[in-house]
Amino acid sequence: MSIAPALYLTGHAKIGDQSIFEGLDLTVRAGEWTCLLGASGVGKSTVLRLFAGLGDGIDLDGAMAGGGNVALMAQDDLLLPWLTALDNVLIGARLRGEVANKAMGRAVLERVGLAAHLHKRPNELSGGQRQRVALARTLMEDRSVVLLDEPFSALDALTRAQMQELTAELLVGRTVLLVTHDPGEAARLGQTILIMTQSGLSDVEAPSGAIPRPVDAADVLLAQATLLKKLRKQ
Repeated sequence: MSIAPALYLTGHAKIGDQSIFEGLDLTVRAGEWTCLLGASGVGKSTVLRLFAGLGDGIDLDGAMAGGGNVALMAQDDLLLPWLTALDNVLIGARLRGEVANKAMGRAVLERVGLAAHLHKRPNELSGGQRQRVALARTLMEDRSVVLLDEPFSALDALTRAQMQELTAELLVGRTVLLVTHDPGEAARLGQTILIMTQSGLSDVEAPSGAIPRPVDAADVLLAQATLLKKLRKQ
């Protein structure tokens, strides 16, 4: 893993004649978790696509810096249906013409609770299991910048908490931009917490302490409530 950079994105974005966001001025601090919340359609996923170098068709009138050594976990799991869970986790190395590290792939799948499902294909897995395979594939890439788009949304509450904790553990020192609709998740994981609207960003003070924070800590619950109130006003 190379040294994690900061990310910067400013300006306006549109697709064709449709404006996606205006007046954005986003800084994602190096080596930290930034959580980005906001109503559907304000451009959160577009921001991730731009940082991931997948901005074809997006007209950005502004400036962007960072990216490069990036792993992206999209909202859809994008698993290849003819490959097993293990082979899906290893697909990045194979597409680059590298020798896939099967032992590491198995270890990562074991960490996300899928040791018994290594050789199953996506149609044999539940939605939550598929999402964990996609998470394992992202973690397997070992990149300095990690972009996560609703990575835990298909998981039950207990598994979601466990995957938040595992991901925070494994991505220490990375620059992480997490798009989420869950105020509680942002309060647990965000070192910077931002709410995005079509006209810009507002910040919410993050709770104290190392991430992942306890779900029942007083300042975590306060941040969660504050975020929910602000989101309701959008």
